[in-house]
Amino acid sequence: MAYTYDRILNDTGIDDAEMRVRAALEDKGFGVLTEIDVKATMKKKIDVDMAPYLILGACNPGMAHKAIGIEPRVGAMLPCNVILREVDGGTEVSAIDPVASMQAIDNQQLHEVAGEVRDMLRKAVDAA
Repeated sequence: MAYTYDRILNDTGIDDAEMRVRAALEDKGFGVLTEIDVKATMKKKIDVDMAPYLILGACNPGMAHKAIGIEPRVGAMLPCNVILREVDGGTEVSAIDPVASMQAIDNQQLHEVAGEVRDMLRKAVDAA
């Protein structure tokens, strides 16, 4: 099972891609709770150079509340990460597939919520 939904934004730098992804996420009801600049962190922590790589921790509050109500410890698996990374010819956007990540939890109700979130994230990635 694939664990991400991916799209390449051709001829788009990571800064422009980030603006597009943030806007698309917001349009689909997600906010960005966390941001990790992996390139900067790797340079600072272990003095390694790498291509631009950004992790956005996206959350749809209504869906997160619903999931936590069904399975209180699911918060350990939140938020939904969306990765932007520079590739040849543009920026790749990869969003976690919540259905894949929730397979470890034996709760059909939660899997249904994860499916809804997956569809919302896919629409956001497609709209970016």
